[in-house]
Amino acid sequence: MRSEFSVPVGIYEKALPADASWEERLELAAQAGYDFVEISVDESDGRLARLDWPASERAALRQAIASTGVPILTMCLSGHRKYPLGSASPQIRAQGLDIFRRAIEFAADIGLRIVQVMGYDVFYEPSDAGTAARFLEGLHQGVRWAGEAGVMVGMENVDRELVDSVEKGMRFVRELNSPWFHLYPDMGNLVAAGYSPADQFRMAAGHMVGVHVKDALPGVIRGVPFEQGDVPFNEAFRALAEIGFWGPMTVEMWANKDSGCDSLGSVAAARQLVARLVDAAWPGG
Repeated sequence: MRSEFSVPVGIYEKALPADASWEERLELAAQAGYDFVEISVDESDGRLARLDWPASERAALRQAIASTGVPILTMCLSGHRKYPLGSASPQIRAQGLDIFRRAIEFAADIGLRIVQVMGYDVFYEPSDAGTAARFLEGLHQGVRWAGEAGVMVGMENVDRELVDSVEKGMRFVRELNSPWFHLYPDMGNLVAAGYSPADQFRMAAGHMVGVHVKDALPGVIRGVPFEQGDVPFNEAFRALAEIGFWGPMTVEMWANKDSGCDSLGSVAAARQLVARLVDAAWPGG
């Protein structure tokens, strides 16, 4: 029986080769020292189609997880950018709710623990009080499905004013008041929006189910190499330890944005950086 504890560290699917099979992706993650992989269901037709996989394809994914010993613990559900819950269009809202429901069902079937939703009421439409109200209504429905399935929903702070901080995300946590809905903050997004990750994390003590680890610059949330941006990693990790956070950390990177043309090397180096940060913040963690 395990007596030791460790902070689980995962890698975002898009940091790994897009043409690899799922078994190959999971093996690459293990070789780089990661404990799990985060699957992406973005707004592309190909990734949205994952939610319609037949039983045979889902069984193949479960077999890849069993063969490698590397789970897929979390899902980044960004398909709502195209089909937002707050849209003025009833048809688009219905599509967004259907995506939410199918994502929860997929998670329960595969064994994912957390579905991360993004704090966009809308993305390609103007945001106003109506879009925000409809977004909240859609979250209520999605979180009910999550409760039925026993799957956590975590909201990410994004590059839009409605939820560009943990503090703003906590308004939704209080409004929904559900054990199945909490926050999944992104420290890079916080810095890009002008916030201190450490200060923001303290506002979410007891309400964080995961955290995205990445570097960023003011207004730039993707493709900034680790330790070349403005994210104060040591302060952020110390704050996580201070509030007692002990959940999944996902390193968010993109293979197609790797400036050094060695994405797998960058993935391994990022894992080593996180290991040093964890060791410094959580002695023995």
